Amino acid sequence: MILSVIFVSAFGAGAFAPRAYGTQYRNFPSAPPSRDFLLGTDDLGRDRLSRLLYGSRVSLLLAPAAALLATAVATTAGASAALLGGWSERACATATDLSLSLPWLFALMTVRAMLPLDVAPGLSITITFLLLGLLGWAAPARVVRAAVTSMRRSEFMLQARASGCSGFRLLIVHLLPNLRPVLFTQFLIAIPVFILSEANLGLLGLGVAEPIPSWGSLLRDLENFSELRVNPWLLAPAVLLAVVVTCFQLLVPSKESAA
Repeated sequence: MILSVIFVSAFGAGAFAPRAYGTQYRNFPSAPPSRDFLLGTDDLGRDRLSRLLYGSRVSLLLAPAAALLATAVATTAGASAALLGGWSERACATATDLSLSLPWLFALMTVRAMLPLDVAPGLSITITFLLLGLLGWAAPARVVRAAVTSMRRSEFMLQARASGCSGFRLLIVHLLPNLRPVLFTQFLIAIPVFILSEANLGLLGLGVAEPIPSWGSLLRDLENFSELRVNPWLLAPAVLLAVVVTCFQLLVPSKESAA
């Protein structure tokens, strides 16, 4: 219920936001909450509530899209390696272990820092989405490979092979329907991870570029702790981020319910 309200508010930001996220009210820089500005304004005079709603829409679109890309890459790599076996499976296992051995967040920051930083705001969203999706495939790929390996010798797979099904048909017709719960769980697990990763990138100025807001860029206001003590409403993005991540964690099926 809480997550549904947040999603509706974020995706309906154009209707719910009192002002445009980039409009500057130069006569009201760093204004406290008031009737005109419910969460106050930032140092450029931009309405914080509007930027929070639009930033939520960006982050809540970016993370599921990146999770979908990562799950698709993981499904292709893990399922293909498990079906082919031999050197393909060993190569996939080696690449997965190597990728998982790297510190995920530092690897993400390093790759992003190597790319141009002065890009258009729209392009920065695309870059962040691709980085999250293409670098986050390893963990779900290991799970998918293990699931396909266990299914490879099952009765329905043996019957499909005996009837002459090719590798591609085995994957599309027989394996994917049975992998759906696993893939959905991996998708749900990846969303909060990517939400926090995008927030970390934005906090360091490596995520979505200004003037487009995201949770990461909004959290940069928390760097000044003395100002935070005087203006506690600056915690609104952090509180919303914590609520959303917690809700997604509660959505992930437990081992007992999956069994």
